[in-house]
Amino acid sequence: MPARVQYAECDLVAFSGGAQARMSQSTIQIWSWLHKWSSLVCTLFLLMLCVTGLPLIFHHEIEHLTGEEYVMPDLPGDDGLESLDTVLAEALASRPGEVGLFMSFDEDRPVVNVTSGPAYDAPERQMTLMSLDWRSADFVPPPVEEGIMAVILQLHIDMFLGLPGKFFLGAMGALFVVAIVSGVVLYAPFMRKHDFGTLRVSRSRRVKWLDWHNLLGIVTLAWASVVGLTGVINAFSEPITATWQATQLGEMTAGYREAEPPAEPGSIQGAIDAVTTAAPGMRVQFVAFPGGLYSTDHHYAVFLQGATPLTKRLLTVGLVDAVTGELTDIRPMPWYMQALLLSQPLHFGDYGGLPMKILWALLDLVTIVVLGSGVYLWLARRKRPVRTLMAEAGA
Repeated sequence: MPARVQYAECDLVAFSGGAQARMSQSTIQIWSWLHKWSSLVCTLFLLMLCVTGLPLIFHHEIEHLTGEEYVMPDLPGDDGLESLDTVLAEALASRPGEVGLFMSFDEDRPVVNVTSGPAYDAPERQMTLMSLDWRSADFVPPPVEEGIMAVILQLHIDMFLGLPGKFFLGAMGALFVVAIVSGVVLYAPFMRKHDFGTLRVSRSRRVKWLDWHNLLGIVTLAWASVVGLTGVINAFSEPITATWQATQLGEMTAGYREAEPPAEPGSIQGAIDAVTTAAPGMRVQFVAFPGGLYSTDHHYAVFLQGATPLTKRLLTVGLVDAVTGELTDIRPMPWYMQALLLSQPLHFGDYGGLPMKILWALLDLVTIVVLGSGVYLWLARRKRPVRTLMAEAGA
C-alpha cells in the first residue's frame, strides 16, 4: 500500500484481539516501524513522480492537441519506401564529416530517425537526430526535445541529475515497494477486526482519513506494485544494458575480438534484409551501427520486434558483419532485458490505448490522495497525545 504512514502505538491497539493469535505485538511494531519510515523517506519524491507522471501518460495526445506532432503529408502516386541506404545518405549529406550511429523507425508513420555524430564513440551531447520520410527521403521535423513536456520528462527520469538521479529515484521506488509490502502485512490483521471498506465517518477527522487511506491504498495495491517495480527497473536501465553487452553480446561476437573495425560499413539495407529474412513476421525497430553503444566494432546490430501489442516489446537482436553483410548470429534478448523493455511502456500504461491511459491517470490521482493522507496522518499523530491516538485507533 503506497505510503500508508502509520505508527506503532496505534497499530498495537488497532490490531489487538484476534490478530494477536497470529502476530505478536513485537512483530507488529517492527512492521509498523518499517512501513512508517519507508513511506516517510520516499513520499515527497513519489508525489513528484505522480504529479509529473500524469501529463507523461498522455504525452502523445498533448503533442497532438498543441500542434507539436508533425502530420505526414500525402504523396501522389505509389508511395513505396526508399532504400534505407538512400535515406542514410541523404541524412549524412546534411552533416558533412559525421557518421551514422543509430537508426530507428516510428511505429505509426513511415519515418526513419537517423542519429549521427563526429565519431562512432561520440558522447550524446555531440549527437544529432534527424527524421526523414521513408517514402521520399525528405526531411521532416524531428521529435520535439524541448518545451514543457521535455522538462517534465527529464524531471521524472532523473531530476536533471543524470545517472545519480536515476539511481536515487530507483532507490525511492524500492522504498515504495517496501512500504507497499509492509502496508499489506499491517492491513491483514486490521481487516480481521473490521469489514472490508470500513469508513468510520462518525469519528474524528484523523480516523476518517485513516480509513480512507487504508481503503484507497489497498484498492490501488496491484497498480502501485506494478508502477513501483517497473519504475525501479527503468531507473537501472543502464547497468542492465551493460550486463547484456558483457554477457550475451560478448558471446555472440566472441570470434570477432581480434578483427579490425571496417573503414567503411557496408549496406544498412542489406544488413536489415539479412536479419528480417532469418526472422519472418518481425519488423525492424532499431539499428546500432558498428562502433556504437549497442553494437560492436564489426557489426550492425539489428533489433526486431513482434507484430502484436505485447510481442512488439519483446526484441530479437541480429548481428550482421558490416563488411560481408552476412548474418553472424540472431537471438532473443535475455529475460532481464525483456523485463526492462516490457517495463518501460507498462510504467505509463502505454499498452491498451486511451482507455488504459485514462485508468492509469485515475489510479495515479488516487495514489496522490493516499500519499497526501499518509503525510497528514503522520503530522496529526505528532500533534496529539498518544493515549488519544490509541483510543481512536482501537475503537
